[in-house]
Amino acid sequence: MAGTPSNPHEKQTPAALTAELDRPLHALGFEYIHFSPEKITGRLTVSESWCQPFKRMHGGVAAFVAEGVASAGAYMASGFQQVAGVQLTVNHISPAFLGDKVEIEATRISLGKTIQVWKVQQWKAKSTGEKVLLSLSNVTLVCNLPSPKSMKSYEDVIKKHSKL
Repeated sequence: MAGTPSNPHEKQTPAALTAELDRPLHALGFEYIHFSPEKITGRLTVSESWCQPFKRMHGGVAAFVAEGVASAGAYMASGFQQVAGVQLTVNHISPAFLGDKVEIEATRISLGKTIQVWKVQQWKAKSTGEKVLLSLSNVTLVCNLPSPKSMKSYEDVIKKHSKL
């Protein structure tokens, strides 16, 4: 697998881990830090390629990240059943600008047999250590869909890296 260390005791970098787990989020520069069925955390730096002309992070990026991390958590929490987004709400609180460091945390709010709800918060990390809330999202997912056999290799990668 891409990004897998040759030495099994060698720790993967967050970037290599994300490349293996989630190519779309990796393409944004997102890096997973904690990856479990209850909580996912990660980070990214605001890049010019996905800023508005005003050098602000595009709101769609916050939505994309929220759905991506919530879907990964829901997939694990459902026992590796296929998941699909039902509703995504994003409240944009403060802007992030080019070069800002953004921290993301997704936590499971509700775990049902059919529906899961995840809360995703995104903060700007200031040099003082203070955090400013950028956005608050709720992601509702249907989580009882059968996974095709072709998903088995992805399931194995998730199991290898998650904190189960």
